Amino acid sequence: MKILVTGAAGFIGSALTLRLLERGDKVVGIDNHNDYYDQDLKEARLVRHIDHPNYMHVRCDLAKRVEMEYIFETYKPQRVVNLAAQAGVRYSIENPLAYIDSNVVGFVHILEGCRNHDVEHLVYASSSSVYGANTTMPFSVHDNVDHPLSLYAATKKSDELMAHTYSHLYRLPTTGLRFFTVYGPWDRPDMALQKFAHAIMVGNPIDVYNFGKHRRDFTYIDDIVEGVIRVLDKVPVPNPEWSGDNPDAATSTAPYRLYNIGNNNTVELLHYIEVLEDCLGKKAEKNMLPLQPGDVIATYADVDDLVKDVDYKPSTKVEEGIEKFAVWFKEYYGY
Repeated sequence: MKILVTGAAGFIGSALTLRLLERGDKVVGIDNHNDYYDQDLKEARLVRHIDHPNYMHVRCDLAKRVEMEYIFETYKPQRVVNLAAQAGVRYSIENPLAYIDSNVVGFVHILEGCRNHDVEHLVYASSSSVYGANTTMPFSVHDNVDHPLSLYAATKKSDELMAHTYSHLYRLPTTGLRFFTVYGPWDRPDMALQKFAHAIMVGNPIDVYNFGKHRRDFTYIDDIVEGVIRVLDKVPVPNPEWSGDNPDAATSTAPYRLYNIGNNNTVELLHYIEVLEDCLGKKAEKNMLPLQPGDVIATYADVDDLVKDVDYKPSTKVEEGIEKFAVWFKEYYGY
């Protein structure tokens, strides 16, 4: 297939692109290479696949409508995976408009490109952050998620709503994937694992919010990519049992679907840090702090639908995943 991957120089996008190319797909990758974090890391990720004969890279911003129209018209992808987004819960408190441009305006341009060029299936990244104030564990895609705690979460929820509208009006098959705390080699410098690792290696204290009592469903990058590929290959169909009297949030009378992709296991942040300390061979000096605005106390994914529909459940333990991260981290940064 010819697949358009947005955010192709990003953490998840680059890893997905590699897997798609390995299995024989043609990939058109889009990335705007913004300066939200170190651009050298994006270029280094890109080096892994930019010269592949089945890969074409386009430096473009999703928020630029004319450029996006040109890309769809020129490359005519059969399927699309939208991973490009302004990421980060805390940064959304400082710079909310960046999230509207990328996560809302940019996503509408993706939807328009898909509907005007007969794309077979749009898969897009949502986030576990949409569960917001929900406290019933594990988080289920069938639950209501109308109480986001950050603008980042609100933009991801809006993407799910807009995708449903396009599925309903234009019969565009769309699948939203709620990722749960992705980590692993080649991750972003603003993510906790890299921030902690850099600080530990140079002897600086690390900020540990909620006094380390956060619990997260940490999900290894390879597990995320496997889930994306399996879902990409399963085009959603309308749910014949869906009823407006008792509406199911994860399905529809339209070709629309939502899935969680998480490890189906919750790990305390302090344990996560302890594993990282063991893998790096150094102890962290911890600056224990209260809960940050916009943060949720715990995340925990119900992945029953993922297992039922595509026969897949992420399974990498944090001990294994962090060890692989540490090996890459030391090599890449020269520690």
